[in-house]
Amino acid sequence: MSALARRALAELVGTALLVATVVGSGIAATRLSPDDVGLQLLENSLATGAVLVALIIALQPVSAAFNPVVTLVERWLGVIGWREAAALIAAQMAGGIAGSVLANLMFELPAVTIAAKERTGSGLWLAEVVATAGLLLVIFGAARSGRKDMVAVAVGGYITAAYWFTSSTSFANPAVTVARMFSDTFAGIAPTSVLPFIAMQLIGGALATGLIHLLYPRAERAAAEFTTIEGQTR
Repeated sequence: MSALARRALAELVGTALLVATVVGSGIAATRLSPDDVGLQLLENSLATGAVLVALIIALQPVSAAFNPVVTLVERWLGVIGWREAAALIAAQMAGGIAGSVLANLMFELPAVTIAAKERTGSGLWLAEVVATAGLLLVIFGAARSGRKDMVAVAVGGYITAAYWFTSSTSFANPAVTVARMFSDTFAGIAPTSVLPFIAMQLIGGALATGLIHLLYPRAERAAAEFTTIEGQTR
């Protein structure tokens, strides 16, 4: 198997398990805590944050973006080429849909149910810009400051928090957004709400790319400066 094929497989499997967790924990939460929406969101957010830590640790040596916006930013920053980006994004999209189907089946629901929950409005759209930009800053900030080993924890922590501080509950991922359209459950999103969410996520990604260039103009220099600061504070 070629290196690109291995990376695509890792993205497919990782995104599938991520979405299966998002959708599956949402279904479980509504069944276990049917009268408490706040508790349902807490259960959903903790499961999602935890699985992100586990999946990134396990798959980071191969590929662990699980998010087309992350992959596009890697392309814009010159980390990967267009061929690699296209293959990884295709795998992420396919994996996300597979994860949604798996979650439905595990809870004995029809394999595909189109979500009816409308998620629209300026507040939710702004939240997706903020959620996505913040996620990208966490990922690339950790990586460019010499803390790649902390990306998993940083991402898991950020997403758990962003479930609560953003009005959209932080989709921040086009593959996850499309996938959640195929489950008419707690985590679902109606097809008419999908494209505006993705547009806002792309805007968030573009904003984050600019900030990354400004904050970390050279990854090597940023890492050296970070090490110096750490040494001075110990």
